[in-house]
Amino acid sequence: MIDQILPALLHLAEPAVFGFLVFGVIIGLVVGAMPGLNDSITLAVLVPITFAMPGDLAFPLLVGIYCSACFGGSFPAILLKIPGTASSVVTAIDGNAMARKGQGGLALGIATYSSVFGGITSALVLLLCAPFLAEQALRFGPPEYFALALLGLSTVIGMATGNAVRSTIACVLGLLIATIGFSPQSGYPRFTFDEPWLYDGLPLVPMLIGLFGIASLLDMAEEAWVRRRNPASAKAAEVATAGVRFRDLLLPASMIRRLLPTWVQASAIGNVIGILPGAGMLMAIYMAYGRVARRFGPEAGTGLPEGVAAPEAANNSVVASSMVPLLSLGIPGNSTSALFLGALLIQGLRPGPSLFTDSPDIAYLIVVAFVVANVLMFPLGLAMARAIPGLVARIPQGMLGAAVALLCIAGAYSVANSTFGVVVALGFGIFGYLMNKLHVPLSPLILGVVLEPVIERSLYQSLSLSGNSPWIFFERPISGVLMVAAIAFVAWPLIGGRITRRRKA
Repeated sequence: MIDQILPALLHLAEPAVFGFLVFGVIIGLVVGAMPGLNDSITLAVLVPITFAMPGDLAFPLLVGIYCSACFGGSFPAILLKIPGTASSVVTAIDGNAMARKGQGGLALGIATYSSVFGGITSALVLLLCAPFLAEQALRFGPPEYFALALLGLSTVIGMATGNAVRSTIACVLGLLIATIGFSPQSGYPRFTFDEPWLYDGLPLVPMLIGLFGIASLLDMAEEAWVRRRNPASAKAAEVATAGVRFRDLLLPASMIRRLLPTWVQASAIGNVIGILPGAGMLMAIYMAYGRVARRFGPEAGTGLPEGVAAPEAANNSVVASSMVPLLSLGIPGNSTSALFLGALLIQGLRPGPSLFTDSPDIAYLIVVAFVVANVLMFPLGLAMARAIPGLVARIPQGMLGAAVALLCIAGAYSVANSTFGVVVALGFGIFGYLMNKLHVPLSPLILGVVLEPVIERSLYQSLSLSGNSPWIFFERPISGVLMVAAIAFVAWPLIGGRITRRRKA
């Protein structure tokens, strides 16, 4: 393997190849910072263009975008509480709270360090452990996927200290929303009301844009109305977008030592989730943030540095590890890595074990590009984090709101080039605004929407394998451990609450 890595590094060091990698990282940071756009949309646009490009230029460009886009989404999430990408949904909770306390520079610095740490660990996993991890992923069948998805939902409920009932309601709502459309098992329409637009279900990206982008715009409009009536209330919002100094972005050694255990735990979760095909990035960030919430309790969500470090390390650790099943088995780890499958096929390459034997130059160039892209993300990310707050502070709130609204609507429309996406975004924007007013968390709802297809498909397949016996989930070692962990997460709020009441008594 070393004999292949060294030539790949030398090839990547060529000016043209390295330039495309840097260009990709910059594009990813810019795209991630724009609410409504994400890495999937950008790659979907650029993959057809790579048909006319040599492979050694096309793949570094795509790798750079993929690595940095989910990190770029943390900028608006921290400053405006508008996630630039779905992977920065959880970052907005503690990140924006820190920004409103005047710690925006520290929050952006934590996001940068955490993203680079998680990205480098996943790139090293891809580089050193791809064959072994791909073999472990093959052990996961339908019972294991069902147990893993159930663990994801139970983690959200278990981490909701003092808010378990609302989190459970949100999870159930998410599961119900995801059942809209044709049933994958029976083929019958569910909750479509004979509307053709609903036959394929509600699109996820416009839904996310509405729940977080449009809902945040409504919150911004409400805050502007409050500030107009009470100018003193404008100070908190001004603090959140105030310019930061470069030294504010550099973490002191004490903060690095404090966050290092969180980075290690979140990166481990992200790497494990990333190599499981179909598990997804959202599950990783919720599980990583769940550990923080259980550790700090009510402090989570109030501007906790670990609340920014955990999701940022987790989402970037999924990026490269999601390429393990694609490059080793030809199975994309998530929807974004599936676009790499199209890029490989466009270049006449067949992903899978034969890729490393038939085209080792391209295979190892992709692997090495992930390592270098995450290293480049540190200085380029700090430069972007230094420039964006000042830019946001100089933009009038009305103009900023109009620009965000335009990007949200354009992003919702561009998913399928349909006005239905815009309608979904607007409808869920109002719905998300009302949920915020009722203090019902949005994160469990989104996780329910994402995991419902996995739960439903895996449940039917598992019961078919076992002759409708539910004991299949406990008889197999991996699924059994995951099911026990899921039950423990659900039971913990009840047990913990009872213990707390007895102590108070």
